[in-house]
Amino acid sequence: MKRIAAVLTSGALLAGTLLAATPAEATAGKNIRFATYNASLNRGAAGQLVTDLSQPGNAQAGEVAEVIQRNRPDVLLINEFDYVPGNRAADLFRENYLKRGQNGAAPIDYPYAFTAPSNTGVATGFDLDRNGQVGGGNDAHGFGLFEGQYGMLVLSKYPIDTKNARTFQKFLWKDMPGALLPDDPATAAPNDWYSPQALDVLRLSSKSHWDIPIRVGRSTVHFLASHPTPPTFDGPEDRNGTRNHDEIRFWADYVTPGKGRYIHDDNGRRGGLGAHEKFVIAGDQNSDPLDGDSVPGAISRLLNAPRVIETRPGSEGGVRAAQDQGGANIGQKGDPYFDTGDFNDKAPGNLRIDYVLPSKGLFPWRAEVFWPLPDSPLARLNDASDHHLVRVDVFVPRW
Repeated sequence: MKRIAAVLTSGALLAGTLLAATPAEATAGKNIRFATYNASLNRGAAGQLVTDLSQPGNAQAGEVAEVIQRNRPDVLLINEFDYVPGNRAADLFRENYLKRGQNGAAPIDYPYAFTAPSNTGVATGFDLDRNGQVGGGNDAHGFGLFEGQYGMLVLSKYPIDTKNARTFQKFLWKDMPGALLPDDPATAAPNDWYSPQALDVLRLSSKSHWDIPIRVGRSTVHFLASHPTPPTFDGPEDRNGTRNHDEIRFWADYVTPGKGRYIHDDNGRRGGLGAHEKFVIAGDQNSDPLDGDSVPGAISRLLNAPRVIETRPGSEGGVRAAQDQGGANIGQKGDPYFDTGDFNDKAPGNLRIDYVLPSKGLFPWRAEVFWPLPDSPLARLNDASDHHLVRVDVFVPRW
């Protein structure tokens, strides 16, 4: 069933995925397609991604590139793209894959790219998982077998104002007021899983949070990129679930006037986004509104933030996958039309965890999840990643 909704002239979205045309009040501006895609272009060893992308022919990279070429976003966040200094991996992916048509898809060119260091694999020096040993991915600031694994990459057809980009890689978790710090259930003291010494160094972001200004004509749209940790792979202390909650909360505070005063970036600049700035939040948030293992209300706090428009992208492919795969999908509360991740059918099942969320002042008019039906000739691309690309078409007015 096709699902249709309308956008109010204020920029508020009612529901659904196929939205009404640009508001009449916006007499000049540009239509921009923003997207997020967890492409699983991570590798098990440092340098392997550069090796795999150094020439055409890597099957997975070719499939990922084709997904991007078929969807043709103007501004794209790729999650799980290993960080390599100097944009080396990004340059190879653009030249050897995106600029080359894949299986009949038209090439696509992104003149602008942004990447920065990730907390994954960066040692803390503490036994964070309490297994009696210090070292390894679970004791890093973000899980990773090497520094930069599971990093992020932003590609854009529009200029990136790199001079004014803000990164929040080193922001400490304890510096968030009211942080939901994990609790050791074996003690009476609250929020005491981590020692005070560990909290003095432990960063909030499992990868990073980025505020990347994109120049669209005379306007600037802040592309807010992140990839919070999955709320799993822990114990009753729920150290990953609580961190996932606060990584998501970071953006809710950042874009809400008066809430982000405590925030400081890696250059020492304080405060959140200005009340009249336009933004798009994008990324694999690892949190479903109704299903899965995240802390209840974690993603809802962001979806319900005062300046955020809930776009609700969807696909019939997600519905069909839930029906065909069964298992945990049968008992879920959420509508599979909105699913973006195709996961283990025993648990947790398919989930909605990837988001593209524009701000009021922008006008979303189409929102979709790229999840081809089984009888589509593009169904082969469903195996490129366990996530599906999410895209939202937004009208950016000149004012």
